[in-house]
Amino acid sequence: MSSLHYRGRLAPSPTGLLHIGHARTFWTAFQRAMKRRGTLIVRDEDLDPQRSRPEFALAMIEDLQWLGIRWSEGPDCGGDFGPYKQSERRAHYSEAWRQLRDRGFIYPCTCSRKDLAHAASAPNDDDGPIYPGKCRTRQDAVFFSSPTGINWRFRVPHGYEIIFRDLNLGEQRCIAGRDFGDFLIWRRDDVPAYQLAVVVDDAAMRITEVVRGADLLKSTARQILLQLALGFSTPEYFHCELVRDSAGTRLAKRSDALSIRHLRESGLSPKAVLDMALSTTF
Repeated sequence: MSSLHYRGRLAPSPTGLLHIGHARTFWTAFQRAMKRRGTLIVRDEDLDPQRSRPEFALAMIEDLQWLGIRWSEGPDCGGDFGPYKQSERRAHYSEAWRQLRDRGFIYPCTCSRKDLAHAASAPNDDDGPIYPGKCRTRQDAVFFSSPTGINWRFRVPHGYEIIFRDLNLGEQRCIAGRDFGDFLIWRRDDVPAYQLAVVVDDAAMRITEVVRGADLLKSTARQILLQLALGFSTPEYFHCELVRDSAGTRLAKRSDALSIRHLRESGLSPKAVLDMALSTTF
């Protein structure tokens, strides 16, 4: 890949304060874009109306800038580049839904989380029970003019092997139907699911390399299937090892004591926070 065509992205969600695990991932993305003299954008993944909050959106931009992370594309905000906002891109996701519907890749699903929890025979993956396929044979998707009011699932090709080479962790293999099942692309509360939105946005923004945490490795396999179904090219992937505490537990946004904001307010410098973030454990 020519460095002149490199396009990377930072894609935080405003559902809590960023912690030092995010600092590691976003600093890595920033450094990789800088090394290639490429373009780096920031995308506010604010689709979840129940959890996204404007104060977290403001904090994540301030914290990234405090760390010294800069991006070179996005909506202009008074001379600075602001983030693209997923909440303003619904038309793009709706068009992708229509294409998947017309091509027979998705189906409406009436199963609830409670139904899945009670499916005793259903195996589990990292995201919970693998969908047992109750609604998989439905063929009435073409009669829906919009995705509103019902879950929509992508019909994975059972037994299909997805292979990709991660630029950090090496070759990865997943078997559709075994390692994960039919997954949501649109929620019944009329919110596009993460898997669909990120694929649509990465394609529209011409992203050539995705840098993110290793907890999303299996999501990459799902997203490759969506890219194939929609005729999109597949970017390269670099999955960062997760930051863990001394007990080996990976950090979550509820770990407020290890949030970038808390560490800032405790008097640590950006360098000190980055040194913590780039260590294996602490």
